[in-house]
Amino acid sequence: MTGTNSSNIGFEKQIWDAACVLRGNMDASEYKSVVLGLIFLKYISDRFEAKYRELKDEGEGFEEDKDEYTAENIFFVPENARWKAIAAAAHTPEIGTVIDDAMRSIEKENKRLKDILPKNFARPELDKRRLGEVVDLFTNIQMIEHGESKDILGRTYEYCLAKFAEQEGKNAGEFYTPSCVVRTLVEVLQPFNGRVYDPCCGSGGMFVQSAKFIENHGGNINKISVFGQDSNPTTWKMAQMNLAIRGIEADLGKFNADTFFNDCHPQLKADYIMANPPFNLSGWGQEKLLDDVRWKYGTPPAGNANFAWLQHMIWHLAPNGRIGMVLANGSLSSQSGGEGEIRKNIIEDDLVDCIVAMPSQLFYTTQIPVSLWFLARNKKQKGKTLFIDARKMGTMVTRKLRELTDEDIQKIASTYNAFVDGTLEDVKGFCAVATPQDIAKQDYILTPGRYVGIEEQEDDGEPFEEKMSRLTSELSELFAKSHELESEIKKRLGAIGYDI
Repeated sequence: MTGTNSSNIGFEKQIWDAACVLRGNMDASEYKSVVLGLIFLKYISDRFEAKYRELKDEGEGFEEDKDEYTAENIFFVPENARWKAIAAAAHTPEIGTVIDDAMRSIEKENKRLKDILPKNFARPELDKRRLGEVVDLFTNIQMIEHGESKDILGRTYEYCLAKFAEQEGKNAGEFYTPSCVVRTLVEVLQPFNGRVYDPCCGSGGMFVQSAKFIENHGGNINKISVFGQDSNPTTWKMAQMNLAIRGIEADLGKFNADTFFNDCHPQLKADYIMANPPFNLSGWGQEKLLDDVRWKYGTPPAGNANFAWLQHMIWHLAPNGRIGMVLANGSLSSQSGGEGEIRKNIIEDDLVDCIVAMPSQLFYTTQIPVSLWFLARNKKQKGKTLFIDARKMGTMVTRKLRELTDEDIQKIASTYNAFVDGTLEDVKGFCAVATPQDIAKQDYILTPGRYVGIEEQEDDGEPFEEKMSRLTSELSELFAKSHELESEIKKRLGAIGYDI
């Protein structure tokens, strides 16, 4: 296992660096759909061409038969949208129009993609010479050298999402959750089969990581059903493309929609729910939802949607279902707006399985400290809650950003597994198991530090009296030195006419 999550990103970085040439004066939010749209177009064309050659070699004349492709979950690409047609037009003034027409033709032939693909390549502010250069890059790099086309383009899509999140900063919270955070949720929940749901799915990262988990553990991706939705139309389209590249069939609703007011899956009872809802969302429409059936544990306050998201997910939970979600740390202890009472009711219903305090600087979008909440309808360890303090974990990968390493993620997951198996022993400063009575004594506050305590310091073997004698002697020397320095400074200031 490697130390950090950053994989070999040579190819992805090459695509990103070259595509950045295309950007010009465009905002990252606009430019995003251009780059991701090109990656998607290249992906579906590659998949189509591989099947096309296979059918051509068979010599039965079925290479233009749409059913041959849809039967294998491959998008049918009409002739004007195939990459060779795009490549041929790369250095013409019409390249933008050619790509837009290709996107429209693909949507027309594939109902699943209707109104999803970007069609903004002909706009005047997009430099057509640079666009042609990026098309050339995609054309000339032999995908086979970098691994299977689906995997490398999927990784490139994911890499570019992360880079856009870095550039957009605070606004990126709408579409991107750091990979290491998602992987931690997935490794603890282990969604091998059943219904997987994310009510604020962004660009679909939870689903992609779930699919990777299943693949890495020799499972079958067809054993999970994927459900989600998102309110942002651009983000919703990005998710559809991201999942299509990964070969994941998902029901994200017929269009983007507000989860609280237009639940796309009202009857769904999910086996696994994973989400990173917007932190501390205010103005979410509480006054119009006061008597909503989802508020079993109390009406969430108008100024903060944290417990609205949490109760929405509990409402959608199957009898043996489990939740893994990211929440701002305020949700662990807040008493305002009735949040303390809601949290108490959820705890007393024995739903809180595990709380993980996460380290700072994991997000491009915010410095707000976060925690992971794991809830379960039918807990293996009834009447018990595991607390993990992971605040010291992670490695700084840039001056501003921290990542959890593979070892960090495995340590959290294995600690949780030992808890479920009943073999976990408390580790001072890291993990502890608490009962509802223990939590009640803490006023139903769920901050892990209250339960795990302070890490025990190793005994250095020096007797206490000797250590105190040594330390006070060292302190005395430091005081003496400071007096010397003070005297020297006064003398020098006096020499230039500034007496103190």
